[in-house]
Amino acid sequence: MTDTPARLLQLLSLLQTPREWPGGELAERLAVSRRTVRRDVDRLRELGYPVQATLGADGGYRLVAGKAMPPLVLDDEEAVAIAVGLRHRVATLQAATMPLTGPWRGDGASVDPHTLTVMASAVTGRERLRFDYRKGDGSESRRQVEPYRLVSTGRRWYLVAYDIEREDWRTFRVDRVAAPFATGSRFAPRELPAQDAAEFVSRSLTRMQPELDLDVTFEAPADFVTARLTPSMGAPVPLGGARCRLRARVTESLEWVAIRLALVDCEFAVASPGALTEYLADLGSRLTRAAGPQPE
Repeated sequence: MTDTPARLLQLLSLLQTPREWPGGELAERLAVSRRTVRRDVDRLRELGYPVQATLGADGGYRLVAGKAMPPLVLDDEEAVAIAVGLRHRVATLQAATMPLTGPWRGDGASVDPHTLTVMASAVTGRERLRFDYRKGDGSESRRQVEPYRLVSTGRRWYLVAYDIEREDWRTFRVDRVAAPFATGSRFAPRELPAQDAAEFVSRSLTRMQPELDLDVTFEAPADFVTARLTPSMGAPVPLGGARCRLRARVTESLEWVAIRLALVDCEFAVASPGALTEYLADLGSRLTRAAGPQPE
């Protein structure tokens, strides 16, 4: 690469990945000599970017976290270089991701785009990944994994990876991941114990989510109710007149089922499960209080 501005932008893009880059690897990525890499690093420092060098046989570089970055003033050629880099990141994310179709739904928890980018790069580059992870019970741990694939359910992201310390495959919710860091250590992909990553996530969700046996009667015609339920909940059976009955087994949370039933917008009665009846009673009380007079 002979275009210095474009090369500086590419170097800066690499350094913004939260890992340490050996000088030899940067030279290979940029198709230049190590001496040129050192000159380019010096140039970034002159422009105000806090690039830190570490000692060692190969030498390493990284951006110092927590420092304010100077603004970039781009000419047309530099803007093109940025666009090319963004297309590369999108292509990397697409290559590392697969969708999971089916009844799985999340709560729409937000995911840091930077976290997805780091994980996708580690998946496609076959680099070991370190990150902090918070489980559903609130406990936290530091994980080192061999990332296999990112799986999107539409409203939630999961990382399928081999956990090195636990010596087993795991599914991680990406919104519970913090401080992901690609170590630069390469690995040979292991054989996934499933047809693909989407199937592995589906199995994991099934194990984690209890099944609910629904028995609900609606004071509305079956076609009216069916149009307002999701396909995963099945279809109610007409009872005659303007009534119908739904019997189905679903793998969803009580909260999600309660909201879906309320959105049908008609009178209904739950025969089972009892836990759903109790949750609806508690939810109804809270909604009634919310709609009542508020204290001054």
